[in-house]
Amino acid sequence: MSEPTEQPRNATPEIERDVMEYDVVTVGAGPAGLSLAIRLKQLNPELSVCVIEKSSTIGAHILSGAVIEPGPLDALLPGWRESPPPICVPVTDDEFWFLTKTGGYKSPIVPPGMHNKGNFIVSLGAMCAWLAPQAEALGVEIYPGFAAAETLHDDSGRVIGVRIGDMGVARDGSHKPGYTAGIDIRAKVTVLAEGARGHLTKRLVKRFDLDRGSDPQAYSIGIKELWQVPAGRVCPGKVVHSLGWPLDTSTYGGSFLYHLDQDRIALGYVSGLDYRDPEYKPWEAFQQWKNHPYVASLLEGGNIVSAGARAIASGGWQSLPKVEMPGALLIGDTAGLLNVPKIKGTHQAIRSGMLAAEHLASSLSAEGFDAKLRASDAMAELRKVRNIKPGFKKGLWMGLLNAAWETATAGLSPWTLKVKADWPSLRLVDAQEPKPDYVQRTLPPRDRLAGVYFAATEHDEDQPVHLKVADPDICVTRCAEEYDNPCTRFCPAAVYEIVEDPAAEHGKRLQINAANCVHCKTCDIKDPYEIITWVTPEGGSGPNYQNL
Repeated sequence: MSEPTEQPRNATPEIERDVMEYDVVTVGAGPAGLSLAIRLKQLNPELSVCVIEKSSTIGAHILSGAVIEPGPLDALLPGWRESPPPICVPVTDDEFWFLTKTGGYKSPIVPPGMHNKGNFIVSLGAMCAWLAPQAEALGVEIYPGFAAAETLHDDSGRVIGVRIGDMGVARDGSHKPGYTAGIDIRAKVTVLAEGARGHLTKRLVKRFDLDRGSDPQAYSIGIKELWQVPAGRVCPGKVVHSLGWPLDTSTYGGSFLYHLDQDRIALGYVSGLDYRDPEYKPWEAFQQWKNHPYVASLLEGGNIVSAGARAIASGGWQSLPKVEMPGALLIGDTAGLLNVPKIKGTHQAIRSGMLAAEHLASSLSAEGFDAKLRASDAMAELRKVRNIKPGFKKGLWMGLLNAAWETATAGLSPWTLKVKADWPSLRLVDAQEPKPDYVQRTLPPRDRLAGVYFAATEHDEDQPVHLKVADPDICVTRCAEEYDNPCTRFCPAAVYEIVEDPAAEHGKRLQINAANCVHCKTCDIKDPYEIITWVTPEGGSGPNYQNL
């Protein structure tokens, strides 16, 4: 039996591990991973298929807007409308607004990409929890609480499965009384469906040089809350998007507000992580937008039910890495299939999962999947809109003008704009930087720590810190001087703090409040020195989102 090429964290090579073997193992029980598993068993019931998920329950780490296009789901489960997910509201109306500090303008035209007639507002977490038993009914084995800590490789380097992280490891690396060695799950094909900035995918992209010939991946951070509001304010099925305040015209971002049933509203804010101002706070921008008169009037007197954040892969067509390697392939948001102008990725995730299943059912090999995906409807959709997000690099107005052109021509421009990585975009801190035009907030939560409460995130305090900083000395020297420690602002969960410490060499040190982490991966993306690496904590740790 071949040994993995990398030794697991907090374990020794001598540890004897249990082994489970399957035809296909999928890492991640999101819409892509579950769709693949369902379609694979529909096509070949004899195949053994396993889905592992790091969250304690299926859907607990899933967060999205979410308005879905139903076409791929119709193809996967033709009778799904007869017994839909628990939150599934047909879209009845679309609105698009440009906001000022005290008012705004409703656009007479909704951008074509945001026409949602025939679509459904869902909770993606609830939808995944609804998909899982349908996969299990077909014979798929699903294991929540199984956090894949690393990939396994044979002597040739081919991926042969994943190793589950050890349980019961103390912060200092010692084994606690309840220590259990993580098992090895071996498979003929390993499918990475980890979502945006998956930590295994990040390693494999580097190992197999999968991003050679593609632009860097770009990201946004989406921060979302679910509210219960007083009766009479909700118009079920209404979808509202906005641009403008509280952002300046050089920062990419905007809001979504979806009217659900039972007097509930799902709302959130997306900030492009290519922002330049080191003092920018994505979480605060969201809270400011909530206190705009048009939004606050819907929320006042209501209560937050759940809240959270996640990264969104927004590079699009130019940033797609090679999605196959020996023994493994990438699907869904892991590959970066989000349609940014639509702010939709679920239909792409399901579509890519089904395509991968059809490929594996015929060959049980990753080879050839990259070409198949690039020739598919999923990539054709991304190519049409490839220039829209990069066009906003020149500011809001040029971005909107470019978006209008690209939409009118269906992406037939003879050029393709480049996508750049997010981490180098910060400019040096400037004491003369104008302060944002913000208002006094009155709506909850009062701060990020209160927001963490609504994410119901939970980590054993006595486990290894899963946020690895390669050189903490940079944080209190160069970063403090050049960027004023942006990690203390871009993290939506107040994980990073610079604290005074007379015993420290520079009189202060970086403190990592890892128990707050909601697994959004923003730090791994935006850190201007690329010294922060997010790795999976102990299985079952993290947020416990309710209907996000």
